[in-house]
This record gives sequence, structure tokens and C-alpha cells, in this order.
Amino acid sequence: MSVVGGTAGETPAVPPSPLHAAATHRDAAAHRRVLQVLRRSESGVWRWAGRIAVMLPLTALVFVLAVLAVKAAPAIRVNGWNFLTGSTWNAGSGYGGVTHTDGVAHPIGAEYGAWPLIAGTLQTSAIAVIIALLISVGCAFALTERLPRWISRPLGFAVELLAGIPSVVIGLWGILTFGPFLAAHVYPIIADHMPDVPVLSYFRNPVGHGEGLLTGGLVLALMIVPIISSTTADLFRQVPRLPKEGGEALGMTDFEVANRITVPWVRSGIIGATALGLGRALGETMAVAMIAGSIFQVAPNIYSPMSTIAATIVSKLDGAQTDGTGFAVATFAELGLILAVISVVVNLAARGIVHRTSRLGGPVGRGA
Repeated sequence: MSVVGGTAGETPAVPPSPLHAAATHRDAAAHRRVLQVLRRSESGVWRWAGRIAVMLPLTALVFVLAVLAVKAAPAIRVNGWNFLTGSTWNAGSGYGGVTHTDGVAHPIGAEYGAWPLIAGTLQTSAIAVIIALLISVGCAFALTERLPRWISRPLGFAVELLAGIPSVVIGLWGILTFGPFLAAHVYPIIADHMPDVPVLSYFRNPVGHGEGLLTGGLVLALMIVPIISSTTADLFRQVPRLPKEGGEALGMTDFEVANRITVPWVRSGIIGATALGLGRALGETMAVAMIAGSIFQVAPNIYSPMSTIAATIVSKLDGAQTDGTGFAVATFAELGLILAVISVVVNLAARGIVHRTSRLGGPVGRGA
């Protein structure tokens, strides 16, 4: 038996009431209006979100520099320009009383000059960058151009794994194993065979016990190699194959192809990666504090112990907090401000070089 409007046994369909249909229509219209408002404001939201994201790093940098400047202001007034050129680091007598200079209280006899620390920071970073850049470019070229993939992948992972090792572990390895090995088997060979001329006398005896400028620079180079090599390897993979094949077809050797095509093609990126590694070297603390010797002096030769700004801050800040006048802490804030300024100047210089090289001619040939 059939039933009008449906199959037997089923409840006949009831048409929706006019009130229900009107409510559904209003909800759909409101939903469409909300979507239209969101679509119209979407570009504005993304624009403002992008502006905020861009301004946050700059705001953080300005905030850090401002805080350091405020904290270092008393020390800047007392130490003056002599802080940049002086070579005396004397916290004064904690029992000799307090005196005032330009309205700033400080212990009697307190005198600070940071030139040995500034020189040590620049020297160790320069050694690290020179050595790490050569190793990193060669490593990146071997991983991307010369080695088969089945071996380049695990080797590349091993290189990148170095970046995850804590600096204190590397420092412990350097002071217990690497430094003594160099002092016993490598440094004597370099020192004994170096010509006795004024310029190269910096590389002659005594070689010490493995704690010093050269050891610190070598350990820093090991720490920044993963940063430069991994970035350079990614850049090499982006070089088009056709120009390299064209160079090989013209009779270029592998070295000529790398020197005239591959490296110039990604030159700006290599400079940027080097700047990142240099920033890491400038601010490294524990490894340098353990290896460099932590002696306040300009190294008389390349093997002598010395110290850097970051290593001095991390090793002597606790003792500075015992100064009741707060002048020693203000001096360390001034040290931190100098290090921050050096880092900013180095990065700005690297950006300027990148911008200049990116405006030159094509990557192949003399105009690269």
C-alpha cells in the first residue's frame, strides 16, 4: 500500500515553517557579512602583523643597547676614553674607602682599561673566521659537488651536529686534549721553522701549554664551521647546473668552475654566512674562558694566554657584584655595550658588502 508523499511506513515530510526559513536566511546573510568584513580587513591585518614582526627585532636591539647604555653611564663618565685604550684593570681596594668622581661613587684606586680585552676579542674572532671560512667553503663544495649522496648526507649531518654541542663541552675538550696536543706536537714545529723577522716573530717561541690566543681561535673556528658550511652548502645546491656544465664544456677544470662560477654565484650569501659565524665568535664565552687562559694582557705572541670581553664578563661578573658602590658592575655593562657595538658594526659592514656585491655584474667572469 502506498501513502501520498512517501513510501509506506515513513512519516510524511513536513515543509519548514515560514518563521524557520526566515531565521535560516538571516543567519546565512549574517555569516556572509562576517566573511565579507574579514576578507576586506584581511590585507590590513596581514600588513600590520608584518610591520609588528619586522619592528620586534629592531625594538629588542634598541632596548638592549639602551639598557646597557643606562647601566654603563656612571662608568662611562669616570673611565672616559681611556677605557678603550688603557691596559690597567684594577678594581680598587674594598677596604680603602669610597671616593667620588663626577658625582659617581667608586672604590679608591679603581681604574679600568679594556684595550687587552678588545684586542683579544678581535684577534680570536679574526683567526676563527679566516680558518673557518676556508674549511667551510671546502667542506660545502665537497658535500655538494664531489662526494656521492650516500656519503655526503651522513657527513653533512655530522658537520651540522657540531653546532649542537654545548660550548662548555668543547671548552673542556680543548683544555684537556686539543690544546696540550697542539702545544706538544704542532706549535713547536711552527715556532722553530718560522723565519726570525720582525713581522713573523709573533709566531715564534715560547709556545706555552696549549692555553692561549691561537688555541682559542682554532676552537672558535671549529664552533662556527657548522654555521658557515651548512649555509654555504645550501647556496651551492641552488647554483644552476647549466652554467657549470657550460664552463666544463669550454675546458675549465673543476677548480676553475668552482672559482669562476660556483663561488661567485653565491658570493653574497657566503659573506652573510660568514657574518653570522663572526657574530658567534665575537660573543662566545665559556669555551674561550676555559681555553684562552683568562689573563688580562695583549698576547705577546700568538701562543700566549689572553682573554676576551665575553670571557671576562662571564668569569668576573660575580666578583664585581661585591663592589658596594656598583661601579664595577657599571664597568662590565660598559664592556657589554662595547661588545654589542662591535657586533652591530660588523653586521652592518657585512650587509654593506653584500649590498655592494649584489649590484655588480653577472656571477661569471672578471666583473663578478
